[in-house]
Amino acid sequence: MKYAVAALLLVTPPAQAAQFQFCWVGANGYTMEGQIGFPDAFLNTGIITETDVISFQIIGLIDGVAIGSWNMADATPQTSWLLRFDTDTLRFPTGGIRSQNSYQEWNANGQVNNCGAEDGFGWNGGNYAQDVCINNVWIEDSSIDPNTPLFAQPMDVMLSCETTIPVS
Repeated sequence: MKYAVAALLLVTPPAQAAQFQFCWVGANGYTMEGQIGFPDAFLNTGIITETDVISFQIIGLIDGVAIGSWNMADATPQTSWLLRFDTDTLRFPTGGIRSQNSYQEWNANGQVNNCGAEDGFGWNGGNYAQDVCINNVWIEDSSIDPNTPLFAQPMDVMLSCETTIPVS
């Protein structure tokens, strides 16, 4: 896993950016590691969205082997890209309810089937489950409870996935 994080470090945000890392643990050996960066001024201001973020990248793994990645720099108008992040609690709200700012689409829509046909990877935090998409295919085996918490951690600590163990 530390190799995946090292690869993500190649993309560095501006010096005045708050930057955090996170790790998601899905079912059946699926995991995801990532980083989020946003202007320091947004720290402790509550919920921010994808329009506030200046860097964001994820890499998917199965049993520790990389299976795909996505970077917000690769987003197009057709990309499913919705993000909510609470800068007070350093937590991505989960549960999948848009009106409660707890829905996430990181290069994967609610059907989890539009992450790119070739070398595609995405993650969705919807109201049915949290799960991944690989090459435009929903990976049902990765699905976990939609209310499983997803926390971010400072960059100066060793990334730990134990903060996001599935609740079901």
